[in-house]
Amino acid sequence: MKRLLWLALAAAVLAPVGAAAAPTEPPAIVLNPVADGFSDPLTLTHAGDDRLFVVENAGLIRIVEGDGTVLPTPFLDISDKTSTESERGLLGLAFHPDYAANGTFFIYYTGLGSPTFDSIVARYTVSAGDPNVANPDSEVIVLTEPQNRDNHNGGQMAFGPDGYLYIALGDGGGGGDPDQNAQDVTTLKGTITRIDVDGTDQGDGLPEYDIPPDNPDLSGVDPDYRPEICAYGLRNPWRFSFDSLTGDLY
Repeated sequence: MKRLLWLALAAAVLAPVGAAAAPTEPPAIVLNPVADGFSDPLTLTHAGDDRLFVVENAGLIRIVEGDGTVLPTPFLDISDKTSTESERGLLGLAFHPDYAANGTFFIYYTGLGSPTFDSIVARYTVSAGDPNVANPDSEVIVLTEPQNRDNHNGGQMAFGPDGYLYIALGDGGGGGDPDQNAQDVTTLKGTITRIDVDGTDQGDGLPEYDIPPDNPDLSGVDPDYRPEICAYGLRNPWRFSFDSLTGDLY
């Protein structure tokens, strides 16, 4: 029996190894230009149709139609309202989940400072007569966070699967993190905020939004914490996204 076992082991060891499968070449990646002619484009998104909306740092939102045509007239122009010094400017755009019905969208930009360059989240609506042009007079300021430095403004904004608006704000910048804002839950700097833009007025001093009931309770960190905070301790959350299958935030 032992002799048979040794013979079996020897046969297994000495048996010729089958030729390894040839490595599979990865599929070729081809870049096809869709549109060009933009000035400092920072991000793009869609409104649930075949158009793309390109955000330019200087304060313009441009439309790319489904066939790649860039419309000459901006969807929105706030170049007279925003500062583009350093990392400032028009930084984010998010369309309401029910945009097709209510025509509402939100932008995130840095204002013209005196003395601070505020981080501003504003609500706009599309014009009544042209789906490719927003109503410039429809602005409603939703949220403002004062800034006293010119960098680390964050910028991403998106609606989550839960229907709430998520906004990424940087820690306010400055060399060496002099203010340590990201560890201070009494400010929105260095956070991702999460607000309900469809809520009813709860008499809480927040006329344009409500606080989702499952936002984290940070009273153990500081009783004066900002209830809008969903996550804190972030340096400069420039971009984030939701997984289209799981809804997880990355």
